[in-house]
Amino acid sequence: MTDLTPAPGQQERNWAVGVHLSALLGLVTGIGAVLGPLIVWLIKKDEMPFVNDQGKEALNFQITVFLAAIVCVILMIVAIGFLLLLLLSLADLVFIIIAAVKASEGVAYRYPVNLRLIK
Repeated sequence: MTDLTPAPGQQERNWAVGVHLSALLGLVTGIGAVLGPLIVWLIKKDEMPFVNDQGKEALNFQITVFLAAIVCVILMIVAIGFLLLLLLSLADLVFIIIAAVKASEGVAYRYPVNLRLIK
């Protein structure tokens, strides 16, 4: 989002919050962390620019977390993977909450560590 774009309306902010919080489906289903943001983003990307921006951000972050989780699982062979996976899960939860709060304020949040795969 640039300074020239108008502030998102309440409905658009609510959908942006939803796109971030939908990643919490990963706690219930393994792939839900990627699938939740993908579904919300695909539904609203063409009609709400703020949701399009935040949806890509959330989706990229969850893909990044998924790839990091694979590395953690591999590192479980040498036992450090268990701790790293726990820390990764905690960081994922914290960043999802921060992103949802920022989106509710109408601020375009950028995750600090994110592979920008979807542009």
